[in-house]
Amino acid sequence: MLSIRLVRKGKRNRPFYRIVVQEKPKAPSGNYIEALGFYDPLKQSLEVMLDKERYAYWVSQGAQPTDTVRSLIKRAT
Repeated sequence: MLSIRLVRKGKRNRPFYRIVVQEKPKAPSGNYIEALGFYDPLKQSLEVMLDKERYAYWVSQGAQPTDTVRSLIKRAT
């Protein structure tokens, strides 16, 4: 099963997240199929960059976004 989730990048105390498509049983920091965008939680305004066409494609293929990704996308649009 595929999931659309966040993968943490960045340095200590400077988190930066990528929104990726990944197999469900894989480790959160493991290999992913495709990067769809990013999220920077340290910005004052909500900064979410997302390729909406690819997101729609993966959802149509059966990928399930996590609750966090779903809420980020809802708040960004």
